[in-house]
Amino acid sequence: MAAATIEQFSTAAKANVEKLTIVAKDNAEALTKSGNFALAGFEKLSKAYQDLANRNVAKFNDAVKALSSVKSPVEFVELQAKLVKEGFDAAVADSRAIAELTTSVFTAAFEPVKKQAEAVQAIVTKAA
Repeated sequence: MAAATIEQFSTAAKANVEKLTIVAKDNAEALTKSGNFALAGFEKLSKAYQDLANRNVAKFNDAVKALSSVKSPVEFVELQAKLVKEGFDAAVADSRAIAELTTSVFTAAFEPVKKQAEAVQAIVTKAA
């Protein structure tokens, strides 16, 4: 009877080691995918910030040219008010776009890890 118990224990231990090996491999794959998504996402964010900076420099140059060509104080004040409103609207839109991009980057980056954590939790729950 002791030999049978040792054999059962040995078989169960071997099966558990195999399961743990698979889980560890899946964890590594999930982390690799997550890292790749994060890297691609940060590249997108970096490009978005660079594009935003380039647009803002161009807008600033256009605004300076427009302000320097005004003929009267009234025209200056009207143009300045228009530029401030346009600048505010653009800032709100740009902030919203950056926030949405940031959210999508982090969601995509953490999705593989989340799925793997759920898979491990299902294994643990099933084993219990």
